[in-house]
Amino acid sequence: MRKLKNEELIRKSVEEFNAAEKLPLTLILDNIRSLHNIGSVFRSSDAFLVKKIYLCGITACPPHKDIHKTALGATENVSWEHAESALEVVKKLQREGTSVWAIEQTETSIALDQFQPTKNQDHAFVLGNEVRGVSQEVVSSCGQALEIPQFGTKHSLNISVATGIVIWDFFTKTKL
Repeated sequence: MRKLKNEELIRKSVEEFNAAEKLPLTLILDNIRSLHNIGSVFRSSDAFLVKKIYLCGITACPPHKDIHKTALGATENVSWEHAESALEVVKKLQREGTSVWAIEQTETSIALDQFQPTKNQDHAFVLGNEVRGVSQEVVSSCGQALEIPQFGTKHSLNISVATGIVIWDFFTKTKL
């Protein structure tokens, strides 16, 4: 078995990416501190054609060298917008008919493997701060939460890892 060279990989050009049909998924980053986590979210979003990312509150915006370090140019492809308040973005998307879910451990969260996206509907996932998670007011506004099952001793996953898992799960349930 031989590893493929980059030039052997079939990847979209920036123009093809921009013209491609996007996954009906928007990500809302609620006060993410780490620039590397933000860059990783952009890179995963590029890989699976995520529709848009909202960078809310203290979440840093491109261009920034530390975001670029992990995004590797994905900030140039993936649509994004800064918003002061994740809560306002949640309400706006809900008014537009988007099904908005907090990625959080709650009293009524649904295990990710039990989640089935509604066909022909846009979805949004809110991912929270590395220490505090998704703010309670945003969780309450969403009214629905998805939880990634975990079986070890830790209570949470890194936000960039969690994002990759939920994007992949959504992709496989809607595109494959």
